[in-house]
Amino acid sequence: MENNLNKIICCIGAGYVGGPTMSVIAMNCPDCEVNVVDLNAERINAWNNKDLSKLPVFEPGLEKIIKKCRGKNLFFSTKIEENIAKADIIFISVNTPTKKNGVGAGYASDLKWIESSARQIAKFSKNHTIVIEKSTLPVKTAETIKTILTSSEQNNISAIDHKGQTFSIISNPEFLAEGSAINDLQNPDRVLIGGDDDDSINLISDIYKSWVNPEKIITTNLWSSELSKLVANAFLAQRISSINSISALCEATGANINEVAKAIGTDSRIGRKFLKSGPGFGGSCFKKDILNLVYLCRYYGLNEVADYWEQVVDINTWQQKRISSLVIRNLFGTLSNKKLAIFGFSFKANTNDTRESPSINISKNLLQEGAKLNFYDPKVCEKDILIEFNEKIYRNNVLVSDSALKAAQGADAILVLTEWEEFVDLDWKHIFEVMRKPAWVFDSRNCLDKQRLKDIGFKIWTLGTT
Repeated sequence: MENNLNKIICCIGAGYVGGPTMSVIAMNCPDCEVNVVDLNAERINAWNNKDLSKLPVFEPGLEKIIKKCRGKNLFFSTKIEENIAKADIIFISVNTPTKKNGVGAGYASDLKWIESSARQIAKFSKNHTIVIEKSTLPVKTAETIKTILTSSEQNNISAIDHKGQTFSIISNPEFLAEGSAINDLQNPDRVLIGGDDDDSINLISDIYKSWVNPEKIITTNLWSSELSKLVANAFLAQRISSINSISALCEATGANINEVAKAIGTDSRIGRKFLKSGPGFGGSCFKKDILNLVYLCRYYGLNEVADYWEQVVDINTWQQKRISSLVIRNLFGTLSNKKLAIFGFSFKANTNDTRESPSINISKNLLQEGAKLNFYDPKVCEKDILIEFNEKIYRNNVLVSDSALKAAQGADAILVLTEWEEFVDLDWKHIFEVMRKPAWVFDSRNCLDKQRLKDIGFKIWTLGTT
């Protein structure tokens, strides 16, 4: 169903959420003009690149949408002020990293980009503007945004005529899994819209109704919407930490984690999803959102609740250290002057996002033991890998190759840290031939044919099995 909304939409932030989300809205709402703006000119230039393989975000299906909509009703620009001024609806989709300093450091979200965006909107918007929180935010952030937008002091310093300027604040959190974001946007489990202005809620609902079943659109108050996003990510991360903790027990007892996951996943009360063991969760949201939840609980004096959720992050860190220790133990207790090939650097398959990737912590643990690492990832560029190892102690021991075979040349072991389908179909016999013997494969994703590798001659460790 197409609508005739004829609205001008602006999204501040052209990252992993803003770019794909606005692309899907543009495709399904051809009467809307969608402008994605960002201060990062390099990123905007990448979104405008004629070579669609060089888009800054890799998501299956995204290139096709960009090809169809870009330059028609979808535009990428650094002209933030101009696009704010003409927008009816503004999505805020900027980064909200964990604070590194000050009150709440290590737990609370740093809202400097949210505040900056709100101040720009207050200064340059005209008439009535619906402002939508798309970034994952702490509960009550909407109050901060509302205070800035309605501040008479802010309006007085503006050069724009603010006659008739009013705002509505809406929370519309994303529930996307990177690697399947386009499908998640096209066929969402639910669309959550929180606010206290029925007219604005109905307008945003109408946009989504262009392609989403109205029964899947849930409306709440602002605070329930903001909290629901944090809790959803906390529950998903909890399942990953839970199954990973059991993977260690399986290795100790002779059980098989795949069989255990299948057995419990058939219970309709539990379900199959997020029961895939691995080297831990990564990405921009899980760790950050759980720590945010921990901070929120402690702020309200709920220390036992905070301790409970913090353990989810602790188990994740422990799993990565456990894998590093297993590699060291199996390679005769030392990695000094040994070469290891790291297959996979993105935090999961089908994305080029490396934020909080398990590969980073595991690799740093190995480097601290004296290993020399050679990385290969089919979608992560050399620059994005090397930037994670710019400390002097790592610099001379990190290489990046453009193929799995080159990365494995002369290696004592291969660590599979991302479950790229390409790795399953590699010429493992040829890889074995170019490695130093005994040649090890550490399969942290449980994605390879263990018996096939054994038959070739590899020594192999697979997560959660014996």
